Amino acid sequence: MTVLKLAEAQRIAAAARDKGSELGLEPLTIAVLDRGGHLRLLEREDGAALLRPDIAFAKAWGALGMGLPTSELARRNELMPAFFTALGPVSGGRMLPVPGGVLIHRKGEVLGAIGISGSTSDNDEICAVAGTEVAGFVADAAATPEVRALEL
Repeated sequence: MTVLKLAEAQRIAAAARDKGSELGLEPLTIAVLDRGGHLRLLEREDGAALLRPDIAFAKAWGALGMGLPTSELARRNELMPAFFTALGPVSGGRMLPVPGGVLIHRKGEVLGAIGISGSTSDNDEICAVAGTEVAGFVADAAATPEVRALEL
């Protein structure tokens, strides 16, 4: 079983921060969890709002808990709102079905997840995917925000 190392989580977060800077986004908060849902890294950029760490964690934890990126959970939430309303209490409030939570894969194995909060949910996801891929991992996102925009 492969473990997501702290240095790897740091590379993912740094690349995600770089993408946020490139896009000129508001300050980001980044949570990287291992496959068991344990926090490996939490970074809150200067000026990030008070609730951002909880939101970033909930995005990553929700992706891990359901085994799907949160953009897909958001899509399913629209189809099954009662189910997703029930997931709040079941998960102890640790789940947020909006884009920005992405599973981290290597060689077909889920190593963990990244959750980002600070901008729009679609921008958060763009940064999560970029951070994961620039760091050499495979990001499991249902569809990138750019693809979803084309589908509209």
